[in-house]
Order: sequence, then structure tokens, then C-alpha cells
Amino acid sequence: AKQRAEIVYGEIDRNKLFRGTVAEEDRSLMNICFVMNDEYKELEKPFFDFAAERGMVGLKGHRSVGGFRASCYNAQTIEGVEALVKCMKDFEANH
Repeated sequence: AKQRAEIVYGEIDRNKLFRGTVAEEDRSLMNICFVMNDEYKELEKPFFDFAAERGMVGLKGHRSVGGFRASCYNAQTIEGVEALVKCMKDFEANH
């Protein structure tokens, strides 16, 4: 779980489009919540659609917070989180 979370949080922290929703010391290893940075807020739906077209499912964030949530429970593979990171990088390259 820690390795999967580190991969996703590493991309959230690196990518100009995204930011986490909780303080670093309070980050969950299982439910990784993130949003678009304020200056890219209008890209939220396009990113969601972009990710869905690439097979990312269950990314929609909590109804009261919005944004995105990547679940990294035990059934999630390293390849799965790497696919999400690639999707995030590809989207960033287009914007």
C-alpha cells in the first residue's frame, strides 16, 4: 500500500495541474484524494473524461469535496497506479 500511495502522491506533488486535499502528514495510503489546482479548475471534467477513456474507473471524488479519489486497496496493482500516473502525465502534456 505504501509503495502504491508513494507513486500516486509523487505524481500529484510533481504535476502542475493537481494538488492533494489533505496535509502531507495526514495522507491516506488507501484513498488518495486530489483536485485540480485553482488555475486549472476548468479542466476537472475534461481530465475525468480523459481518464475514463483510458480505463480509469472510480476516480470521482466525494460529492461534498469534488475532485478525484484514487483507491489503492490491496486489489490495486502497481501497474494500475502506474497507468493512472501515465494518464495524469499525458493529460498534463496536452495542457
